[in-house]
Amino acid sequence: MRVLYLHQHYSGPGGSTATRSHVFAEALAARGHDVTVACGRYAGAATGLEGTFRRGHREGRAGRHRVVEFDIPCGNAMGLAARSGAFLRYAARAARLAGSGRFDLVVASSTPLTVALPALVGRALRGTPFVFEIRDPWPELPRAMGGVPRMALAAMERLADAACRRAAAVVALSEGMAETAVARGADPGRVHVVPNGCDLRHLGPHISSWRPEEAAPWECLALYAGAHGRANGLGTLLDAAAILRARGEMRLRVVLAGEGAEKPALMARAAAEGLVNVTFLDPLPREALGRLQAGCQVALHLLADVPEFAEWTAPNKIMDGLAAGRPVVTNQPGRAARIVEDGPSGIAVPPGAAAALAEALARLAHDPALRDRMGAAARRQAVTRWDWRLLADRFCEVVEGAGEGNLPRSPSLLWPLGTDSRGLRPETKKGRGFGGGSPSPDLPSP
Repeated sequence: MRVLYLHQHYSGPGGSTATRSHVFAEALAARGHDVTVACGRYAGAATGLEGTFRRGHREGRAGRHRVVEFDIPCGNAMGLAARSGAFLRYAARAARLAGSGRFDLVVASSTPLTVALPALVGRALRGTPFVFEIRDPWPELPRAMGGVPRMALAAMERLADAACRRAAAVVALSEGMAETAVARGADPGRVHVVPNGCDLRHLGPHISSWRPEEAAPWECLALYAGAHGRANGLGTLLDAAAILRARGEMRLRVVLAGEGAEKPALMARAAAEGLVNVTFLDPLPREALGRLQAGCQVALHLLADVPEFAEWTAPNKIMDGLAAGRPVVTNQPGRAARIVEDGPSGIAVPPGAAAALAEALARLAHDPALRDRMGAAARRQAVTRWDWRLLADRFCEVVEGAGEGNLPRSPSLLWPLGTDSRGLRPETKKGRGFGGGSPSPDLPSP
């Protein structure tokens, strides 16, 4: 089957951003499919292509699959207008591919939601079926955060409705996201939950460690690695660092690696308040980030205090912490808290609660045995539930079923090891799961 995989923010393992699409494209290609990924130039991403752009694009191979990279820059540090323009330019270029008739199926991975436009074009012009993947539910999350014009939200509503109703299958990263698709008219039997997974190749006890120069040997390092934007609520982390500094806590250092629109203000605040227990790092490639994870003792997953985040997000930060075998501290209720409390594999604190966050960090800094127990539980979760290879197999089954027109129905939306994506044990549910088996032998771990 000839598959066009649309993900504007695609990255291979050489970048500092998520590699879900790379892993799944490789998995499809390993099963004999001819896969082409179309992407833009996302800040922190690395497609692996090195040639010059000609007529606005360049192309080449990234492992088993082909990549077409459009010369359309985009990143979290850009303003809303600039990012919106990049979204529309990418959609226009991708629509030419989707409508070319060269592909048997399109995978449209959102966000941005505008990736649905070329998929709908291909369906309208050529009858090409498409799989719609929801990585973040738009417009639900933008509306919850505020600041988006009403007309833009209305346009997103119409586009999300069309994508969910006309897709041959919908893949959601959490059950909460799946529920938004069903609410928009998607057939529940065609909605499948395939959550984010763990990179067991680049993260884990087999990785050599690295620590920033300013980190003292006795310091416990708590790592936040990811976007520094409004949605991440990192001001609370600086609040916690200030509390620990005022208490004379010398055993813990907060490390923030990444980029985003809020980073300059965060760095300025840390300098102004003399937060010498805080270190900022640039985004790191996957291999270097794995070494930093190995050198830190605690992983952080933080978001702003937005109630809708509880069930409508599926951050990689938790999975990276689990894979690294580190206790995870999250400030989110709902799905994140359930994952972290299993084992337990870390500590969950209320959103926006700087004092509780500071207390959790201090507790872990002073109790190496507790860190070891939680870290071991975290790694067990990563290996038994969240191996990317297991999840890639499930994703491929959904894509192949959509392309062949005989997609297996998914009435229970089960996720690995008999739990649904809310971390519940559905003893009374019966249906098709997708975890607990063996990964494909010919697919390497990402």
